[in-house]
Amino acid sequence: MLVEFSSQAFDIIWQIFKAWWWLPTPFILQKPFLFLYKWWRIDGWISKRKMVLLEIKTPREFLKPIKAMETVLAGIHGAAYQPPDWWERWIEGQIQLSVHFEIASIGGETHFYIRFDSPYRDSIEASIYSQYPQAEIREVPEYAKQVPQNIPNAEIDMWGSDYKLLKDDHYPIKTHQEFETGREAEKEEVVDPVATLLEAMGKVKPGEQFWIQISAEPFSEGPLMAWLEKGAEIRDKLARREDKPKDQSIIQEAAKILITGEPTVAKEEKKEVLPPEMKLTPGEKVIITALEEKMSKPIFNTNIRFVYFGQKDIFFRANFRLAFAYFNAYTTLNCNSLVPLGSTFPKVHKSWFLPKNRLVPQRRYLRLRKLFRNYVNRFSPFFPRSGGKFMLNTEELASLYHFPSEATAPAPGAPRIEAKKGEGPLTLPI
Repeated sequence: MLVEFSSQAFDIIWQIFKAWWWLPTPFILQKPFLFLYKWWRIDGWISKRKMVLLEIKTPREFLKPIKAMETVLAGIHGAAYQPPDWWERWIEGQIQLSVHFEIASIGGETHFYIRFDSPYRDSIEASIYSQYPQAEIREVPEYAKQVPQNIPNAEIDMWGSDYKLLKDDHYPIKTHQEFETGREAEKEEVVDPVATLLEAMGKVKPGEQFWIQISAEPFSEGPLMAWLEKGAEIRDKLARREDKPKDQSIIQEAAKILITGEPTVAKEEKKEVLPPEMKLTPGEKVIITALEEKMSKPIFNTNIRFVYFGQKDIFFRANFRLAFAYFNAYTTLNCNSLVPLGSTFPKVHKSWFLPKNRLVPQRRYLRLRKLFRNYVNRFSPFFPRSGGKFMLNTEELASLYHFPSEATAPAPGAPRIEAKKGEGPLTLPI
């Protein structure tokens, strides 16, 4: 009897399945379909864009504070901000493109590059000239395409990593405000991490290359407001402000009385003599001030990476620590710091399961190959998936990428203009 009942139940279930198996299929395939469709449209749109790579050189003698670069970045933020609407996003495949700030040492000769979509060129050049009028800006070929595209390989070894923030990205890293004196117009008295980087890059040998890439995407309005709201919540929590109880509607109050039988009585608030702000320690006040200052300036959605590679006979793996030393200069233990992104770091930890360790070299190779491909194509760390980015404002970006003078960075490999350039007199005949 039980067997016959089970057989009949199975037959009924099978008949229902045969008739309606297709019904949940659209819901199951919806997410992968939208992902592949959007990727297809984005790929088609990007393939039509013309990217421009500019190299910037500054005179040997010029006195400009790092804050000048902050003004340049604010201008670039406005020039490159072009969020797509729903038609452009889903039909044309348009996305908000990043501006890429890059420093490359090629055989010991260092170059400053900015890469962006061609329509932004006039605005970006105007932003740079406004603060660095004597700079030399010229379009150059793509340096990342002038090396073998299958690095690492049998002849070239490589190391590198993407970076992330150690804490929530509302907490700022160390900026130029903490190592700049503000008297650069009189005398350059500044401890500049970029100067340390250029000195290290000048020691790169012929046959080696060391690249640093900072990709900055102007943050769109909707996600930015959500990010700012979260920052306000973190600030209030640090300031020990109590959450105000939400006012309940008449219906909610009536339902509470019917369910619990207790009338809603407004609780008397206990007023403390000292407000919460007066109880903060000096260190807590510094953190809250830094957090508020970060949220007060234009924000970029950012990812940072570096690659170091060279011929195997001269490749010195310890040189990758030059990047570690550079990014470590922006560490503040009470706020934030830049650290390698573990899932993209080439080092693969060995397992207690010995057979699995046979795959360690292959996994390291695949990570390095993907890292190099992402650098050349300027992809995000987890492309084609999202993620791996974090928020930096113009002050933080200016601290990471700016043009130091020879007085600050006397490294022999730093790019300089040998002679100053200026406009000719207005009476000069043409």
